[in-house]
Amino acid sequence: MSSPVPATLRLYGRLSAAAGALAPVLLKRRLKQGKEDPARIDERRGIARLPRPAGPLVWIHGASVGEVLAVATLIERLRALNLRILLTSGTVTSAAMVAKRFPPDIIHQYIPYDSPRFVARFLDHWRPGLALFIESDLWPNLILAGASRRLPMVIINGRMSQRSFPRWRRMAGTIAALLGRFDICLVQSETDAERFTVLGGRNVAVTGNLKLDVRAPPADEGRLERLLFVTRGRPVVVAASTHPGEEEILLNAHRTLAVYFPSLLTVIVPRHPNRGEAIARMIAASGAQAARRSLEQLPTARTDIYIADTMGELGLFYRLAPIVFMGGSLVPRGGQNPIEAIKLDAAVVHGPHVFNFTEVYDALDRAGGARRADDGDALVKHLGHLLSDLAARDAARAAAADVVDRLGGALERTLAALEPYILQLRLERRAADA
Repeated sequence: MSSPVPATLRLYGRLSAAAGALAPVLLKRRLKQGKEDPARIDERRGIARLPRPAGPLVWIHGASVGEVLAVATLIERLRALNLRILLTSGTVTSAAMVAKRFPPDIIHQYIPYDSPRFVARFLDHWRPGLALFIESDLWPNLILAGASRRLPMVIINGRMSQRSFPRWRRMAGTIAALLGRFDICLVQSETDAERFTVLGGRNVAVTGNLKLDVRAPPADEGRLERLLFVTRGRPVVVAASTHPGEEEILLNAHRTLAVYFPSLLTVIVPRHPNRGEAIARMIAASGAQAARRSLEQLPTARTDIYIADTMGELGLFYRLAPIVFMGGSLVPRGGQNPIEAIKLDAAVVHGPHVFNFTEVYDALDRAGGARRADDGDALVKHLGHLLSDLAARDAARAAAADVVDRLGGALERTLAALEPYILQLRLERRAADA
Protein backbone atom coordinates (compact mmCIF):
# COMPACT_ATOMS: atom_id res chain seq x y z
CA MET A 1 0.00 0.00 0.00
CA SER A 2 1.37 3.45 -0.92
CA SER A 3 2.47 5.76 1.83
CA PRO A 4 0.46 8.97 2.41
CA VAL A 5 1.20 11.90 0.13
CA PRO A 6 3.09 14.55 2.14
CA ALA A 7 1.90 18.14 2.35
CA THR A 8 4.67 19.33 0.03
CA LEU A 9 3.45 17.12 -2.80
CA ARG A 10 -0.19 18.01 -2.18
CA LEU A 11 0.75 21.68 -2.43
CA TYR A 12 2.81 20.97 -5.56
CA GLY A 13 -0.21 19.23 -7.10
CA ARG A 14 -2.48 22.22 -6.47
CA LEU A 15 0.07 24.74 -7.76
CA SER A 16 0.89 22.70 -10.87
CA ALA A 17 -2.83 22.29 -11.59
CA ALA A 18 -3.28 26.05 -11.44
CA ALA A 19 -0.14 26.58 -13.51
CA GLY A 20 -1.63 24.43 -16.26
CA ALA A 21 -3.62 27.49 -17.33
CA LEU A 22 -0.31 29.25 -18.04
CA ALA A 23 0.87 26.50 -20.39
CA PRO A 24 0.10 28.50 -23.58
CA VAL A 25 2.30 31.36 -22.35
CA LEU A 26 5.16 29.02 -21.44
CA LEU A 27 4.87 27.12 -24.72
CA LYS A 28 4.87 30.34 -26.75
CA ARG A 29 8.06 31.50 -25.05
CA ARG A 30 9.76 28.12 -25.49
CA LEU A 31 8.76 28.05 -29.17
CA LYS A 32 10.50 31.41 -29.69
CA GLN A 33 13.60 29.99 -27.97
CA GLY A 34 13.60 26.95 -30.26
CA LYS A 35 12.99 24.61 -27.32
CA GLU A 36 9.74 23.14 -28.64
CA ASP A 37 8.60 21.55 -31.89
CA PRO A 38 5.63 23.58 -33.20
CA ALA A 39 4.22 20.53 -35.01
CA ARG A 40 4.10 18.54 -31.76
CA ILE A 41 3.22 21.16 -29.19
CA ASP A 42 0.02 19.36 -28.09
CA GLU A 43 2.10 16.48 -26.71
CA ARG A 44 3.23 18.81 -23.92
CA ARG A 45 -0.43 18.99 -22.86
CA GLY A 46 -0.76 15.21 -22.91
CA ILE A 47 -2.56 15.14 -26.26
CA ALA A 48 -1.22 12.23 -28.29
CA ARG A 49 -0.51 12.62 -32.00
CA LEU A 50 -0.42 8.87 -32.61
CA PRO A 51 -2.78 5.99 -31.80
CA ARG A 52 -1.90 3.53 -29.08
CA PRO A 53 -0.74 0.19 -30.52
CA ALA A 54 -2.58 -2.97 -29.51
CA GLY A 55 -1.22 -5.11 -26.70
CA PRO A 56 1.15 -4.42 -23.79
CA LEU A 57 3.25 -1.28 -23.97
CA VAL A 58 6.54 -0.54 -22.19
CA TRP A 59 6.97 3.15 -21.46
CA ILE A 60 10.56 4.39 -21.10
CA HIS A 61 11.32 7.97 -20.06
CA GLY A 62 14.59 9.88 -20.13
CA ALA A 63 15.27 13.59 -19.83
CA SER A 64 17.36 14.15 -22.95
CA VAL A 65 19.87 12.72 -25.42
CA GLY A 66 22.31 11.07 -23.01
CA GLU A 67 19.65 9.23 -21.04
CA VAL A 68 17.83 8.03 -24.14
CA LEU A 69 21.01 6.80 -25.83
CA ALA A 70 21.90 4.88 -22.68
CA VAL A 71 18.91 2.58 -23.19
CA ALA A 72 19.29 2.03 -26.94
CA THR A 73 20.54 -1.54 -26.51
CA LEU A 74 17.91 -2.27 -23.84
CA ILE A 75 15.23 -1.15 -26.28
CA GLU A 76 16.67 -3.48 -28.93
CA ARG A 77 16.39 -6.40 -26.53
CA LEU A 78 12.80 -5.54 -25.55
CA ARG A 79 11.82 -5.22 -29.22
CA ALA A 80 13.29 -8.66 -29.85
CA LEU A 81 10.81 -9.98 -27.27
CA ASN A 82 7.95 -8.56 -29.36
CA LEU A 83 7.18 -5.76 -26.91
CA ARG A 84 6.04 -2.35 -28.13
CA ILE A 85 7.96 0.68 -26.83
CA LEU A 86 6.79 4.21 -26.00
CA LEU A 87 9.81 6.45 -25.51
CA THR A 88 9.39 9.91 -23.97
CA SER A 89 11.86 12.73 -23.49
CA GLY A 90 11.80 16.47 -22.93
CA THR A 91 14.05 18.10 -25.53
CA VAL A 92 13.95 18.83 -29.25
CA THR A 93 17.47 17.44 -29.64
CA SER A 94 16.49 14.11 -28.11
CA ALA A 95 13.45 13.84 -30.39
CA ALA A 96 15.67 14.46 -33.43
CA MET A 97 18.13 11.84 -32.23
CA VAL A 98 15.36 9.25 -31.73
CA ALA A 99 14.11 9.89 -35.28
CA LYS A 100 17.63 9.39 -36.62
CA ARG A 101 18.93 6.51 -34.50
CA PHE A 102 15.91 4.37 -33.54
CA PRO A 103 13.68 2.06 -35.62
CA PRO A 104 10.42 3.61 -36.88
CA ASP A 105 8.24 1.36 -34.70
CA ILE A 106 9.61 3.03 -31.54
CA ILE A 107 6.95 5.55 -30.61
CA HIS A 108 8.41 8.85 -29.43
CA GLN A 109 6.36 11.44 -27.56
CA TYR A 110 7.34 14.54 -25.64
CA ILE A 111 6.79 14.11 -21.93
CA PRO A 112 3.77 16.18 -20.87
CA TYR A 113 4.21 19.11 -18.54
CA ASP A 114 3.72 17.90 -14.98
CA SER A 115 0.22 19.28 -14.50
CA PRO A 116 -2.36 16.73 -13.24
CA ARG A 117 -4.71 17.26 -16.20
CA PHE A 118 -1.95 16.80 -18.79
CA VAL A 119 -0.57 13.75 -17.00
CA ALA A 120 -4.02 12.15 -16.82
CA ARG A 121 -4.54 12.65 -20.56
CA PHE A 122 -1.19 11.06 -21.29
CA LEU A 123 -1.77 8.01 -19.11
CA ASP A 124 -5.40 7.59 -20.22
CA HIS A 125 -4.30 7.39 -23.85
CA TRP A 126 -1.17 5.26 -23.62
CA ARG A 127 -2.10 2.93 -20.72
CA PRO A 128 1.43 1.49 -20.33
CA GLY A 129 1.96 -1.87 -18.65
CA LEU A 130 5.42 -1.00 -17.32
CA ALA A 131 7.19 2.34 -16.79
CA LEU A 132 10.99 2.63 -16.77
CA PHE A 133 12.41 5.97 -15.61
CA ILE A 134 16.04 6.55 -16.66
CA GLU A 135 18.47 7.94 -14.05
CA SER A 136 16.69 10.63 -12.01
CA ASP A 137 14.19 12.62 -14.08
CA LEU A 138 11.37 12.36 -11.55
CA TRP A 139 8.14 14.30 -12.07
CA PRO A 140 5.91 14.19 -8.97
CA ASN A 141 2.45 14.23 -10.57
CA LEU A 142 3.51 11.67 -13.16
CA ILE A 143 4.85 9.33 -10.48
CA LEU A 144 1.88 9.73 -8.13
CA ALA A 145 -0.61 9.25 -10.97
CA GLY A 146 1.21 6.14 -12.16
CA ALA A 147 1.21 4.68 -8.66
CA SER A 148 -2.51 5.44 -8.19
CA ARG A 149 -3.20 3.41 -11.35
CA ARG A 150 -1.06 0.53 -10.04
CA LEU A 151 1.37 0.96 -12.91
CA PRO A 152 4.59 -0.96 -12.18
CA MET A 153 7.39 1.64 -12.14
CA VAL A 154 11.13 1.02 -12.06
CA ILE A 155 14.10 3.37 -11.98
CA ILE A 156 16.80 2.10 -14.34
CA ASN A 157 20.41 3.33 -14.54
CA GLY A 158 19.60 5.32 -11.41
CA ARG A 159 22.00 8.06 -10.39
CA MET A 160 22.03 10.53 -7.50
CA SER A 161 24.73 13.14 -8.01
CA GLN A 162 26.89 14.63 -5.29
CA ARG A 163 25.09 17.94 -5.81
CA SER A 164 21.53 16.55 -5.84
CA PHE A 165 21.87 14.33 -2.79
CA PRO A 166 22.15 17.05 -0.10
CA ARG A 167 19.33 19.03 -1.72
CA TRP A 168 17.01 16.04 -1.59
CA ARG A 169 18.03 15.23 1.99
CA ARG A 170 16.61 18.61 3.00
CA MET A 171 13.28 17.39 1.56
CA ALA A 172 13.48 13.86 2.92
CA GLY A 173 9.73 13.28 3.23
CA THR A 174 9.06 14.48 -0.31
CA ILE A 175 11.68 12.38 -2.06
CA ALA A 176 10.86 9.33 0.08
CA ALA A 177 7.22 9.57 -1.00
CA LEU A 178 8.32 9.61 -4.65
CA LEU A 179 11.02 6.93 -4.51
CA GLY A 180 8.75 4.76 -2.39
CA ARG A 181 6.30 4.54 -5.30
CA PHE A 182 8.84 2.65 -7.44
CA ASP A 183 8.86 -1.14 -7.30
CA ILE A 184 12.64 -1.30 -7.78
CA CYS A 185 15.48 1.21 -8.05
CA LEU A 186 18.25 -0.17 -10.29
CA VAL A 187 21.25 2.11 -9.80
CA GLN A 188 24.70 2.59 -11.28
CA SER A 189 27.01 2.26 -8.26
CA GLU A 190 27.27 1.43 -4.58
CA THR A 191 27.38 5.16 -3.83
CA ASP A 192 24.13 5.66 -5.72
CA ALA A 193 22.62 2.71 -3.85
CA GLU A 194 23.49 4.24 -0.50
CA ARG A 195 21.98 7.58 -1.50
CA PHE A 196 18.77 6.09 -2.91
CA THR A 197 18.35 3.95 0.20
CA VAL A 198 18.89 6.89 2.57
CA LEU A 199 16.33 8.89 0.59
CA GLY A 200 13.67 6.20 0.87
CA GLY A 201 14.09 4.00 -2.20
CA ARG A 202 12.71 0.46 -1.95
CA ASN A 203 14.44 -2.63 -3.32
CA VAL A 204 17.56 -0.78 -4.38
CA ALA A 205 20.01 -2.88 -6.44
CA VAL A 206 23.30 -2.05 -8.14
CA THR A 207 23.17 -3.08 -11.80
CA GLY A 208 25.90 -0.81 -13.19
CA ASN A 209 25.92 1.91 -15.80
CA LEU A 210 24.02 1.12 -19.00
CA LYS A 211 26.12 3.71 -20.81
CA LEU A 212 29.04 1.28 -20.57
CA ASP A 213 27.11 -1.20 -22.69
CA VAL A 214 26.06 1.14 -25.48
CA ARG A 215 27.21 0.40 -28.99
CA ALA A 216 29.60 2.78 -30.71
CA PRO A 217 27.63 5.53 -32.50
CA PRO A 218 27.23 5.11 -36.25
CA ALA A 219 28.81 7.22 -38.97
CA ASP A 220 27.98 7.80 -42.61
CA GLU A 221 30.76 6.12 -44.59
CA GLY A 222 30.68 8.63 -47.41
CA ARG A 223 30.96 11.62 -45.10
CA LEU A 224 33.74 9.95 -43.16
CA GLU A 225 35.71 9.28 -46.34
CA ARG A 226 35.40 12.93 -47.37
CA LEU A 227 36.63 14.14 -44.00
CA LEU A 228 39.51 11.68 -43.98
CA PHE A 229 40.47 12.85 -47.46
CA VAL A 230 40.48 16.59 -46.67
CA THR A 231 42.34 16.08 -43.35
CA ARG A 232 44.86 13.46 -44.52
CA GLY A 233 48.30 13.96 -43.05
CA ARG A 234 47.07 16.36 -40.37
CA PRO A 235 47.03 15.62 -36.61
CA VAL A 236 43.42 15.94 -35.41
CA VAL A 237 42.00 16.49 -31.92
CA VAL A 238 38.26 16.43 -31.25
CA ALA A 239 36.67 18.39 -28.38
CA ALA A 240 33.31 16.68 -27.83
CA SER A 241 30.16 18.19 -26.30
CA THR A 242 31.77 21.46 -25.23
CA HIS A 243 30.06 24.08 -23.08
CA PRO A 244 30.41 27.88 -22.84
CA GLY A 245 33.77 28.83 -21.37
CA GLU A 246 35.55 25.78 -22.77
CA GLU A 247 35.92 26.87 -26.38
CA GLU A 248 38.16 29.79 -25.37
CA ILE A 249 40.42 27.42 -23.44
CA LEU A 250 40.51 25.02 -26.38
CA LEU A 251 41.35 27.82 -28.81
CA ASN A 252 44.26 28.93 -26.62
CA ALA A 253 45.45 25.32 -26.36
CA HIS A 254 45.26 24.96 -30.13
CA ARG A 255 47.33 28.09 -30.72
CA THR A 256 50.02 26.87 -28.31
CA LEU A 257 50.11 23.36 -29.76
CA ALA A 258 50.17 24.65 -33.35
CA VAL A 259 53.66 26.01 -32.69
CA TYR A 260 54.85 22.39 -32.38
CA PHE A 261 52.26 20.79 -34.69
CA PRO A 262 51.76 23.41 -37.43
CA SER A 263 49.11 21.47 -39.35
CA LEU A 264 47.01 20.67 -36.26
CA LEU A 265 43.24 20.67 -36.76
CA THR A 266 41.00 21.01 -33.71
CA VAL A 267 37.38 19.95 -34.15
CA ILE A 268 34.95 21.53 -31.68
CA VAL A 269 31.59 19.75 -31.32
CA PRO A 270 29.43 22.03 -29.12
CA ARG A 271 26.96 20.32 -26.82
CA HIS A 272 24.29 22.64 -28.23
CA PRO A 273 24.78 23.05 -32.00
CA ASN A 274 22.96 26.40 -32.08
CA ARG A 275 26.05 27.91 -30.43
CA GLY A 276 28.07 27.36 -33.60
CA GLU A 277 27.74 30.94 -34.85
CA ALA A 278 28.84 32.45 -31.52
CA ILE A 279 31.86 30.12 -31.38
CA ALA A 280 32.79 31.06 -34.95
CA ARG A 281 32.66 34.77 -34.07
CA MET A 282 34.93 34.21 -31.07
CA ILE A 283 37.45 32.31 -33.18
CA ALA A 284 37.39 34.93 -35.95
CA ALA A 285 37.99 37.70 -33.39
CA SER A 286 41.16 35.86 -32.31
CA GLY A 287 42.53 35.83 -35.84
CA ALA A 288 42.25 32.06 -36.25
CA GLN A 289 40.51 30.43 -39.20
CA ALA A 290 37.29 28.49 -38.63
CA ALA A 291 34.87 26.50 -40.78
CA ARG A 292 31.33 25.47 -39.82
CA ARG A 293 29.81 22.12 -40.66
CA SER A 294 26.23 23.44 -40.39
CA LEU A 295 27.05 25.69 -43.38
CA GLU A 296 28.22 22.58 -45.31
CA GLN A 297 31.82 23.77 -45.12
CA LEU A 298 34.70 21.31 -45.00
CA PRO A 299 38.06 22.09 -43.38
CA THR A 300 40.74 23.31 -45.75
CA ALA A 301 44.51 23.48 -45.30
CA ARG A 302 44.05 26.94 -43.76
CA THR A 303 41.37 25.87 -41.26
CA ASP A 304 42.53 25.92 -37.64
CA ILE A 305 39.22 25.07 -35.94
CA TYR A 306 36.41 23.05 -37.49
CA ILE A 307 33.10 23.71 -35.72
CA ALA A 308 30.93 20.60 -35.98
CA ASP A 309 27.66 22.35 -35.13
CA THR A 310 25.36 19.58 -36.35
CA MET A 311 23.33 16.91 -34.59
CA GLY A 312 24.13 13.22 -34.36
CA GLU A 313 27.60 13.16 -35.92
CA LEU A 314 29.83 12.42 -32.94
CA GLY A 315 30.40 8.92 -34.30
CA LEU A 316 31.87 10.50 -37.40
CA PHE A 317 34.33 12.70 -35.52
CA TYR A 318 35.33 10.03 -33.01
CA ARG A 319 36.41 7.95 -36.03
CA LEU A 320 38.31 10.90 -37.46
CA ALA A 321 40.52 11.67 -34.44
CA PRO A 322 42.68 9.46 -32.24
CA ILE A 323 42.49 11.95 -29.33
CA VAL A 324 39.27 13.28 -27.77
CA PHE A 325 38.75 15.91 -25.10
CA MET A 326 35.44 15.32 -23.30
CA GLY A 327 33.60 18.59 -22.74
CA GLY A 328 31.57 19.84 -19.81
CA SER A 329 34.56 19.10 -17.61
CA LEU A 330 36.74 22.22 -17.68
CA VAL A 331 33.66 24.10 -16.49
CA PRO A 332 31.46 22.71 -13.67
CA ARG A 333 28.87 20.93 -15.81
CA GLY A 334 29.68 17.39 -14.64
CA GLY A 335 31.41 16.08 -17.74
CA GLN A 336 30.17 14.05 -20.70
CA ASN A 337 30.09 10.32 -21.27
CA PRO A 338 33.49 9.06 -22.55
CA ILE A 339 32.38 5.52 -23.40
CA GLU A 340 31.44 6.05 -27.04
CA ALA A 341 34.79 7.73 -27.76
CA ILE A 342 36.64 4.87 -26.08
CA LYS A 343 34.70 2.27 -28.06
CA LEU A 344 35.90 4.03 -31.20
CA ASP A 345 39.53 3.75 -30.02
CA ALA A 346 40.16 7.31 -28.83
CA ALA A 347 42.60 8.41 -26.16
CA VAL A 348 40.61 10.57 -23.72
CA VAL A 349 41.49 13.80 -21.92
CA HIS A 350 39.07 15.48 -19.51
CA GLY A 351 38.83 18.34 -17.05
CA PRO A 352 38.32 18.13 -13.26
CA HIS A 353 34.50 18.50 -13.24
CA VAL A 354 33.24 14.99 -14.01
CA PHE A 355 30.76 14.43 -11.18
CA ASN A 356 28.14 13.03 -13.59
CA PHE A 357 30.46 10.09 -14.28
CA THR A 358 32.64 9.95 -11.17
CA GLU A 359 33.12 6.19 -10.97
CA VAL A 360 33.87 5.81 -14.68
CA TYR A 361 36.46 8.58 -14.81
CA ASP A 362 38.05 7.47 -11.53
CA ALA A 363 38.53 3.98 -12.95
CA LEU A 364 39.87 5.35 -16.25
CA ASP A 365 42.30 7.72 -14.53
CA ARG A 366 43.62 5.03 -12.20
CA ALA A 367 44.24 2.66 -15.10
CA GLY A 368 45.86 5.29 -17.32
CA GLY A 369 42.94 5.13 -19.73
CA ALA A 370 42.21 8.86 -19.44
CA ARG A 371 44.16 11.96 -18.49
CA ARG A 372 42.89 14.74 -16.26
CA ALA A 373 43.68 18.35 -17.15
CA ASP A 374 42.78 20.79 -14.38
CA ASP A 375 43.41 23.90 -16.50
CA GLY A 376 44.51 25.12 -19.90
CA ASP A 377 48.20 24.52 -19.27
CA ALA A 378 47.59 20.91 -18.25
CA LEU A 379 45.35 20.48 -21.30
CA VAL A 380 48.20 21.58 -23.57
CA LYS A 381 50.60 19.22 -21.77
CA HIS A 382 48.38 16.15 -22.09
CA LEU A 383 47.29 16.80 -25.67
CA GLY A 384 50.86 17.50 -26.70
CA HIS A 385 52.09 14.28 -25.14
CA LEU A 386 49.43 12.20 -26.86
CA LEU A 387 50.02 13.93 -30.19
CA SER A 388 53.77 13.33 -30.08
CA ASP A 389 54.00 9.91 -28.42
CA LEU A 390 52.22 7.16 -30.36
CA ALA A 391 53.16 4.49 -27.79
CA ALA A 392 51.62 6.53 -24.96
CA ARG A 393 48.50 7.07 -27.02
CA ASP A 394 48.14 3.36 -27.80
CA ALA A 395 48.68 2.46 -24.13
CA ALA A 396 45.94 4.88 -23.05
CA ARG A 397 43.51 3.50 -25.61
CA ALA A 398 44.18 -0.09 -24.56
CA ALA A 399 43.83 0.72 -20.86
CA ALA A 400 40.54 2.55 -21.47
CA ALA A 401 39.12 -0.33 -23.50
CA ASP A 402 40.04 -2.73 -20.70
CA VAL A 403 38.25 -0.58 -18.10
CA VAL A 404 35.08 -0.38 -20.21
CA ASP A 405 35.08 -4.16 -20.72
CA ARG A 406 35.61 -4.76 -17.01
CA LEU A 407 32.85 -2.39 -15.87
CA GLY A 408 30.30 -3.55 -18.44
CA GLY A 409 27.41 -5.97 -17.95
CA ALA A 410 24.74 -3.52 -16.76
CA LEU A 411 22.42 -4.49 -19.61
CA GLU A 412 22.21 -8.15 -18.62
CA ARG A 413 21.81 -7.31 -14.93
CA THR A 414 19.05 -4.82 -15.74
CA LEU A 415 17.19 -7.33 -17.90
CA ALA A 416 17.48 -9.96 -15.17
CA ALA A 417 15.94 -7.57 -12.63
CA LEU A 418 13.13 -6.70 -15.05
CA GLU A 419 12.44 -10.32 -15.98
CA PRO A 420 9.28 -10.78 -13.84
CA TYR A 421 7.68 -7.68 -15.38
CA ILE A 422 8.74 -8.65 -18.89
CA LEU A 423 7.35 -12.16 -18.45
CA GLN A 424 3.98 -10.75 -17.34
CA LEU A 425 3.83 -8.44 -20.37
CA ARG A 426 4.74 -11.27 -22.75
CA LEU A 427 1.96 -13.41 -21.29
CA GLU A 428 -0.46 -10.53 -21.82
CA ARG A 429 0.81 -10.17 -25.37
CA ARG A 430 0.19 -13.84 -26.11
CA ALA A 431 -3.29 -13.61 -24.64
CA ALA A 432 -4.07 -10.55 -26.80
CA ASP A 433 -2.78 -12.31 -29.92
CA ALA A 434 -4.67 -15.52 -29.22
